[in-house]
Amino acid sequence: MAMTAGLPMGIENFKEMRTRGYYYVDKTGLIRDLIKNMGKVNLFTRPRRFGKTLNMSMLKYFFETGCDGMLFEGLEIAGEKELCEKYMGKFPVISVSLKGVSGRNFDEAKGMLRTLIGKEALRFQFLMQEGSFLEAESKRYAALVRVNDEGEFTMSDGLLKDSLLMLSQILQKHYGQQAIILIDEYDVPLDKAYHYGYYDDMSELLKALFGQGLKSNDSLYFAVLTGCLRVSKESIFTGLNNFKVYTVKDVRYNEYFGFTDQEVREMLGYYGLMEHYDAVKEWYDGYRFGDLGIYCPWDVVNYCGDLRDGNAVKPQNYWVYTSSNDIIRTFVDKANSATRSEIECLIGGGSITKEIYQGLTYRDLDSRIDNLWSILFTAGYLTQRGNDGDRTELVIPNREIRTVFIRQIREWFDGETAKDSGMLKRFCMAFLENNTAAIEEGFTSYLKKTISIRDTSVKKERKENFYHGILLGILGHMDGWNVRSNAEAGDGYSDITVELEDKDTGIVIEMKYAENAGFEKACSEAAKQIREKNYEQALLDDGMKTIYKYGIACYKKRCRVVSV
Repeated sequence: MAMTAGLPMGIENFKEMRTRGYYYVDKTGLIRDLIKNMGKVNLFTRPRRFGKTLNMSMLKYFFETGCDGMLFEGLEIAGEKELCEKYMGKFPVISVSLKGVSGRNFDEAKGMLRTLIGKEALRFQFLMQEGSFLEAESKRYAALVRVNDEGEFTMSDGLLKDSLLMLSQILQKHYGQQAIILIDEYDVPLDKAYHYGYYDDMSELLKALFGQGLKSNDSLYFAVLTGCLRVSKESIFTGLNNFKVYTVKDVRYNEYFGFTDQEVREMLGYYGLMEHYDAVKEWYDGYRFGDLGIYCPWDVVNYCGDLRDGNAVKPQNYWVYTSSNDIIRTFVDKANSATRSEIECLIGGGSITKEIYQGLTYRDLDSRIDNLWSILFTAGYLTQRGNDGDRTELVIPNREIRTVFIRQIREWFDGETAKDSGMLKRFCMAFLENNTAAIEEGFTSYLKKTISIRDTSVKKERKENFYHGILLGILGHMDGWNVRSNAEAGDGYSDITVELEDKDTGIVIEMKYAENAGFEKACSEAAKQIREKNYEQALLDDGMKTIYKYGIACYKKRCRVVSV
């Protein structure tokens, strides 16, 4: 019986993928299409965790001299005999990832950039040993790889800016062939520089590095860059007239980043997990690149791994935990009432139409709210459903991304709630005064301030969970209140219980979603459940002498409260 291929969780090296028996979704058609449609400089922008780094590794192993053709046996590109004969293993390749250039200040970041280029240059140290360099070339190369006593690369700032150009010239001289330059995650240094306050310095450095290496470099055959954001050509790519950019809005190359529906079906079938197809589609599908539906590969692979290992049955959030998701919090902080209504529409499964600006500079990102829509789209928090001229119809792609919106909104709301301590105290004290009118008024006021869920496609229980979470967060701000959610109580689980031990007082709350504003019916159901399930018993067992019981029904931004 053949051994089942391993799941490539976190594997981004093509050779490791192919030699260690990992399951590989064949994306080698990218090589053929890139050769046939090649620009001198090609930039692919996609959200994080959509296979950019693995594809760059694939390109490196295919084109680089000394290529092991066995790595590509049985793959799509192997059927292109003429292309393989002409291009496979025929080029010196310079391959760097700027993912790790994340210093907190410019000097630190510059040191990281110097190190990664120096290490890449060291890959070609064997040329020195072979005596392939002339004396002048030897001196130039030695300057690229020179280190001090602490092992730090010492190339000057001027040499750093010229490093890609110089290394490609040296390689062409030796191999008699122009070099291919691959730069992965080109925009990470700009992102970090923007956040830490040295954007102008980093922008000037990269403009010089890329300008020298990519613009007027006769030793360059072609270059490929990847990143999340298409940074304005006028910022660091000035003068690159041979520059081709392929974003999520473009049709060409759309199938090579992320998984198609057929690829997901094949993977699930291979591992005997087809019964989970609907869940995978609900949680991880929904992206649209060009005119093609795409799944997030990181999510699919990790969920399949957890299913096989028995670590999870239900889908989990994977992609959203690979970043801080601060952009959504920034967006919500800046949102006015109209924008919050648009967010509600999106969370509810609806769409909005916006003009998307794909050529932003980082200093433009949060200068106006419309730019933030563009960043949410580019970063993968929103996707397209259609285009009307220059305007794009935007939606939240799937359930996983909807959860991160909701989580960030709750965190924002919690912060807003804590700011008005007077309102908070009045609202919470109403529960101890059995004042249902004040509870209704206070909770309605809070609901009007937040962003609600009005998704007609989700189950009633998930709608209840939203209101449950809002109230739980409000009550949780009160000092001395022991607030529990879905704590075991009596014959079932109450939504929220509160104990005030110094007052020997407890509170039981059951939340209901009032379909079509049916408040009376929903309140009646909540009251009946509290009585029949005997929710107060757990509080009595804990020594609470006075128990207040409430049924709360919610619909959109209104509520009704009954005392049981």
